[in-house]
Amino acid sequence: MASTIEVEVEQAPDGPVPTPGGPLSYLHWGPIIAGAVAAAASSFVLISFAAAIGLALLWPSPTWRDTSVALTALTGLWLLLVALGSFGLGGYIAGRVRSTWATKPDEVEFRDGLHGLLVWALAVVLGAVLSLMTALSYAALGSSTAQRAPQGEPAYLAYEVDRLFRSDRRPNAPDPELRGEAGRVLMAGAGRELANDDRAYLVRLVTARTGLEAAEADRRVGEILNETRQAARRARAASVVIGFMTAASLALGAAAAWFAAGVGGRHRDTAISPPMRWSWRRRTA
Repeated sequence: MASTIEVEVEQAPDGPVPTPGGPLSYLHWGPIIAGAVAAAASSFVLISFAAAIGLALLWPSPTWRDTSVALTALTGLWLLLVALGSFGLGGYIAGRVRSTWATKPDEVEFRDGLHGLLVWALAVVLGAVLSLMTALSYAALGSSTAQRAPQGEPAYLAYEVDRLFRSDRRPNAPDPELRGEAGRVLMAGAGRELANDDRAYLVRLVTARTGLEAAEADRRVGEILNETRQAARRARAASVVIGFMTAASLALGAAAAWFAAGVGGRHRDTAISPPMRWSWRRRTA
């Protein structure tokens, strides 16, 4: 009799196993929030580390000339790795610490995966908030340390306008309206061939401002237009790569969170604790 009671005690669960309609709801928001915070924090740390070595999505500089497609692709690859690691960690936490259910194994696995998916959704929202705060801080840093562009002049073309009107002869007073008009003409020619009258007008502006001959002014205008078009093409290519890799990393992160939550649930139900330290004896056993 005593042995029978002892066996029953050993087979009893370690804690309550709620059933549908029991004291616990279908969704356990505590594990979901914990996993989302862990995922958002780890991804923020990894992206900050990437920014320190140059793999950044946001720069304090408003220019677009230093955009590298290869560096952008490497940044996108890092985003994929960050999504796998951070969302996988958050999903595993949610699946491991939530309460189990006395129901079919497929249903338990589905509910674990659903909790992982909610971890992914909440972590994406938290990450968007952190990214917005980072972008605002970069914008504030740039506005406080950089000189504002004249009214009407595109800020990202300030360097091109400087080169366009560069001259040893200094005018009596600055002309912000002239710079703004020249910047808008350059912006119009960044994506298409500039109209002949616009180019001729830009040449006349350069001639009047710098004192160059018409032929030399026309050569300078052509060089600046070509450099602007190349920079615009690089910026567009980088935007496409970053946009695609960001979407792919988010989709991969959702799958990683779902799968990791299922793994955490199986470890929870079978009382498996992953090793928290390296053990050579465990590795060779």
